[in-house]
Amino acid sequence: MPSPTREKSSHPDSAAQELRTTRLWESLPGLSYGGDYNPEQWSKDIHVEDIELMQQAGVNALSVGIFSWSWLEPLEGQYDFGWLDEIMDNLASAGIKVALATATAAPPAWLVHKHPEILPVTAEGIVLGPGSRRHYSPSSSVYRRYAAGITRTLAERYKAHPALALWHVDNELGCHVSEFHGPEDTAAFRAWLARRYGTIEALNEVWGTAFWSQRYGSFEEVRTPGPAPSTLNPTQQLDFARFSSWALIDFYSMLVNVIREVTPDIPATTNFMATSATKALDYFDWAKHMDVVANDHYLVAADPERHIELAFSADLTRGIASGKPWMLMEHSTSAVNWQPRNTPKLPGEMQRNSLAHVARGADAVMFFQWRQSRAGSEKFHSAMVPHGGTNTRVWREVVELGAALQAMSPVQGSRVESRTAIIFDYESWWASELDSHPSADVKYLDLLRAFHRALFLRGITADFVHPSANLDGYDLILACTLYSVNDADAANIAAAATRGATVLVSYFSGIVDENDAVRLGGYPGAFRDLLGINVEEFHPLPVGGAASVDAGWSGRIWSEHVHLAGAEALASFTEYPLEGVPALTRNATGAGSAWYLATFPDAEALDGIVETLLEESGVAAPAVAASGVELTRRRAADGTGYLFAVNHGTSDAAVAASGRDLISGTPFAGVLAAGAVAVIAEA
Repeated sequence: MPSPTREKSSHPDSAAQELRTTRLWESLPGLSYGGDYNPEQWSKDIHVEDIELMQQAGVNALSVGIFSWSWLEPLEGQYDFGWLDEIMDNLASAGIKVALATATAAPPAWLVHKHPEILPVTAEGIVLGPGSRRHYSPSSSVYRRYAAGITRTLAERYKAHPALALWHVDNELGCHVSEFHGPEDTAAFRAWLARRYGTIEALNEVWGTAFWSQRYGSFEEVRTPGPAPSTLNPTQQLDFARFSSWALIDFYSMLVNVIREVTPDIPATTNFMATSATKALDYFDWAKHMDVVANDHYLVAADPERHIELAFSADLTRGIASGKPWMLMEHSTSAVNWQPRNTPKLPGEMQRNSLAHVARGADAVMFFQWRQSRAGSEKFHSAMVPHGGTNTRVWREVVELGAALQAMSPVQGSRVESRTAIIFDYESWWASELDSHPSADVKYLDLLRAFHRALFLRGITADFVHPSANLDGYDLILACTLYSVNDADAANIAAAATRGATVLVSYFSGIVDENDAVRLGGYPGAFRDLLGINVEEFHPLPVGGAASVDAGWSGRIWSEHVHLAGAEALASFTEYPLEGVPALTRNATGAGSAWYLATFPDAEALDGIVETLLEESGVAAPAVAASGVELTRRRAADGTGYLFAVNHGTSDAAVAASGRDLISGTPFAGVLAAGAVAVIAEA
């Protein structure tokens, strides 16, 4: 039986895409600075003040019109562009470039009233009504027609405007609701399956519908996954996740195609939400359709290590962008409004956050939003101009950040250096957390984030890469909980070890193929030969349980019955029924090595494992620094290195580096003040 066809939107012309991307960065010299601008919320006298304050802060880029459809088209077919014309002209006169939105992220009331069928429907059959935002289905033919109409109208009107630098297509696609179950969504899912499988017989084979008499006679019998008496078919759930990500890409691509017809040379993007909290969209797939990758990131205020989660999300965004410079499209100057307790950022934290994103590949620093709203759901969300105006700490820090970014303009276009790769696959994330698995405690990100944290604390920058990516430039590669993997990607990882890399694979990896079918013959099926082991049976641990290991540490969440098949045991379990069974192994393969970790080690043990892996692979931090200093290096095409040092501690810290600090404009003295950031053009 032929393999299923992976459904894709039409792939953009890569040469034309590269030209548009080049044009974007040429139109935004230096590092871009600004945020979402919503002038429709304010009077003309405020608009005048805005321009003055933007120039004072060093703003040079804004996203405009994201939620303005009802102001642009207050009644169907009746347009009011006067206010936007004036705003665009004023921004152009001030030298500020615009990412102009398609205004499609919130349908106007008249459209919902006339066509309630555009509204999203949940798996339980609940229609999600208006009064908020994102209240539409991407598969709605009616909504697609209206969205294409307003997009074309905007493109025709502003196609030659000097302020226009970028199209901001819709906004945070997949936010709030990412799966849709209405009649048109069901029809689109069936059509997607028909294209993927070709025949219903092929679908039945891949989905394993012989189980529980689920066999289908036609695609018309298939429904979107919904409430059922027991657990649903896992491959159906996985395919629906794939379809749901694709459906939103398809909506995005439809709008981009309209834009391309009118403005073929203007680049386009949309803002991702690539963080540890966003699971629903396969951003590696999405990135192929972006002229530039843009991301939104917000701290979890209650997380005492929120700066490490920020680094995780920024590294993930850079990986999605294939290492190219990307845009931080949204973050916050201080508190947000949507967490249980919205505490403000600490003094200096906004600059540390912003420059940490730049350190990890962002060439634009933007906020939601420019001016803090007086009314609406987000009125307590911080902004560049807060409710208190300019006599505030937030405003003073906004101006300071603008000056710092202007001083750092030589950094634009440089690339982050990394010799460490962490394998990241959204499809494996989806599949690994389906129901009816050996342990509900196995979460895709947990071990992956623990390794990333251990590397971060040592000043090691890691690239997140798709398992199909070229791994030749990496000396250390980590594959954590890579539950689902196809043959080609498994071979790609194995080839890296043969070439000379140190590769570590964790438990619950390589278990199933890309269709969630178990690889028979012993776990971890796809990686048995690489690792030189064979796992007979899983032994997940109870809540709070621990597995003692003879190396003096313990594991949690997971253990298993590992047999050696060429590998050597570096540590073994000590307690019944796994006494003497390997917990950590190493297998020499080609010029490299392949390690296997059969449990989730305690923090001290994981640190020790990371230290050993770094020694074996030869990977080291870009500089020596005191504890609490975040280190990253970007390197320009001319070879200049820019060492970013961010002191997250409350004491001054030594950093063994020399060169000129771009922010202060003076030679770096080797000591970084508490809470400070240095960007050192290395001597």
